[in-house]
Amino acid sequence: MKKILLVVGSQSLYGPKVLKQVDEDAKTIAHFLSEKLKGTVEVHPSQIVTSSDDALSVIEGASLDHDCVAIITWMHTFSPAKMWIKGLQRLNKPLLHLHTQINEKIPYQTIDMDFMNLNQAAHGDREYAFVLKRLNIPHQIVVGYYQHQKVVDQIRQFAEVSIAIDASKQLKCATFGNNMREVAVTDGDRLESHIHFGWETNYFALGDLVELINKIPSDDIKVKMHEYQEKYHIESNDIKAIEEQAKYDIALHQFLKENDINAITDTFQDLHGLKQLPGLAVQNLMSEGVGFGPEGDYKISCLSYVLEKMAMNRKGATGFIEDYTYDLSEGQELELGSHMLEVSPVFAKNKPSIEVHPLGIGGKESPARLVFDGVNGRGIQVTLIDLGTHFRLIAMEVELVAPKAMPKLPVARLMWKILPSFEEGLKFWLENGGGHHSVISTALSIDDISLFAKLTNTELVCLKANK
Repeated sequence: MKKILLVVGSQSLYGPKVLKQVDEDAKTIAHFLSEKLKGTVEVHPSQIVTSSDDALSVIEGASLDHDCVAIITWMHTFSPAKMWIKGLQRLNKPLLHLHTQINEKIPYQTIDMDFMNLNQAAHGDREYAFVLKRLNIPHQIVVGYYQHQKVVDQIRQFAEVSIAIDASKQLKCATFGNNMREVAVTDGDRLESHIHFGWETNYFALGDLVELINKIPSDDIKVKMHEYQEKYHIESNDIKAIEEQAKYDIALHQFLKENDINAITDTFQDLHGLKQLPGLAVQNLMSEGVGFGPEGDYKISCLSYVLEKMAMNRKGATGFIEDYTYDLSEGQELELGSHMLEVSPVFAKNKPSIEVHPLGIGGKESPARLVFDGVNGRGIQVTLIDLGTHFRLIAMEVELVAPKAMPKLPVARLMWKILPSFEEGLKFWLENGGGHHSVISTALSIDDISLFAKLTNTELVCLKANK
């Protein structure tokens, strides 16, 4: 289980009795938050920080701890903030400044100067906040009594975003083939994304995967076919085509494990050695949390993986989608999102069907794919573009609706309303350079994306339904 370190500040001016109480209170809050965030993250208290050396030791230790995804800081008493500078300059994890107290209410009848000196976050946190601003450190601030549900919910959101940032820093993406020829928006500076987000994106020859595919034992294929029968309806007599995708699925699992890969791209322009464009195989992988981007779109592959990590403890679906076409009925405009094959079955309203149909692109055999209608519900659409000078996240709210009947369209289908209106949403998306590949999520909100953008120093432009 990943952890967050609660770092509490004080000073020696008030004596050992106060420091003992500060330490006990820090442990109380850490235990409470750990219980509330159980299943997401553990909260561990650090030693109490009373000097520059303490701050440096604690924060440097947290920054080097692979299990620690973030730190929470709180000044129980007044904590002169110059002593935090060296430590904060070493920080490489997301930071939350918790502005709270161990006491919910003031004990009006008994309050004295000893109580005031012990419980002065209103004083100490302002001193600390100034240094955070002076150092220009991105951070989140949560204000209120630590036991209140609103405060717990904000800390949980910070924890989930921090887990996603931790996953981002460790992400490895494999591109089979390169970016689709002549396409601009799916391309980008892979080195800069490595520096900015931590994404290690490297090219792998498709032949490396083909070698694995050609060695898949027949018994392994039978096991995978049994898995498909359990998870999906098989609505085709072309079992060989489905078995071909099963081989791709097994080989990709093996490749990902051997190379510690979390996300992949492919392109229909580079299928040498394959009989089909990977469809069912990729869809099944996406349902297990693997990031994917078609036509070499590594940015969306990585973004989908990171956002899936952010949403993994929430209800709802998160995954890659492509904008395809519109229903422009006046006042009832809808968008149809799909792809040639690769839409994750996490969006399926009902049990998906495996079907085999010709594909008029790629020049290969008819591929097996999952066909289904998507779920309903409010959600967001998010994309990432490279503007040369910087990366930009673009996000807007949507409402997924039941797809219309499309009996001659044998692909996975999502339909949504663009909010607050079709015209306003699309003007916003186009004016800001939004691409045709994106991530749809019914689990995340624009506030989640905003926090991710803040903590990673990434530009965000967003459009909410209710401004």
